[in-house]
Amino acid sequence: MHPVSLESFMIEYKTLVEERLRDTVGALKTPENLANAMLYSLEAGGKRIRPLLVFAVIDSFGKNPKHGLDAAAAIEMVHTYSLIHDDLPSMDDDDLRRGKPTNHKVFGEATAILAGDALLTLSFNMLAEMSEESASATVKLALIKGLSSAAGALGMVGGQIADMEGEHKELTLEQLEYIHIHKTGKLLEYSIIAGAEIAGATPVQKEILTKFAYHIGLAFQIRDDILDLEGTEELIGKPVGSDTANEKSTYPALLGLEGAKQALEEHLLNAKEALSSTGLQVEILSQITDLIGLRNH
Repeated sequence: MHPVSLESFMIEYKTLVEERLRDTVGALKTPENLANAMLYSLEAGGKRIRPLLVFAVIDSFGKNPKHGLDAAAAIEMVHTYSLIHDDLPSMDDDDLRRGKPTNHKVFGEATAILAGDALLTLSFNMLAEMSEESASATVKLALIKGLSSAAGALGMVGGQIADMEGEHKELTLEQLEYIHIHKTGKLLEYSIIAGAEIAGATPVQKEILTKFAYHIGLAFQIRDDILDLEGTEELIGKPVGSDTANEKSTYPALLGLEGAKQALEEHLLNAKEALSSTGLQVEILSQITDLIGLRNH
């Protein structure tokens, strides 16, 4: 039986993954200050889009979404580590994240760096220790390999350095898409493919879901760029206009605000077209697509 709405799905599975994150870090035999710094950013809130995608993909196959709990928590750890490091003075130099002081403002730069490192490495341990009921050894290996690719030089980290090197430059649309496909899109894509691996998807189904992931990854970033112009600090949890202040290329800067909104609509439409061709029960995935396109933070 599928939930009747995304709201009920989100409440159930956000609660589960947040409990799993707290319990996992709370059980670590590690210095208290490090655990506190890890939990501070993990518990800072957020939409939990990546974990929800894991659960929703498994759900679309008619399988038990709870089999993806450890994978979803691992992905959220990687995402949180990236935010801690992104906020550092040597990178984006942000004082606020989700309306709260950034990790290094509370715990100091050294502890913030180590908290990020600890979350990244812990994520792979979580995948390795998934139960046999949730993932066979072959699936766990695929999940570990996929996360290392999505999070590292071929994915998120590669996109992050391209983003830094693109500051104070006028990038082409192709260069901007490269940044966002890697910096944001690869981890979103991994969330979807991780769910597909756990659910036992066929190669054809994975190919279609990868296409879906491509479009929602770019839609996610375009919406972020629009919110940086039209959002409010209260809702987005950080100062608006930071992209302009950092002289970063954005979709509105390259396409104009209306052009960026049109591109957003096109990616959302293409994402839904891909979903419709899967033959799966995609109601929740379709609603998450709408959430990505319409969110105000």
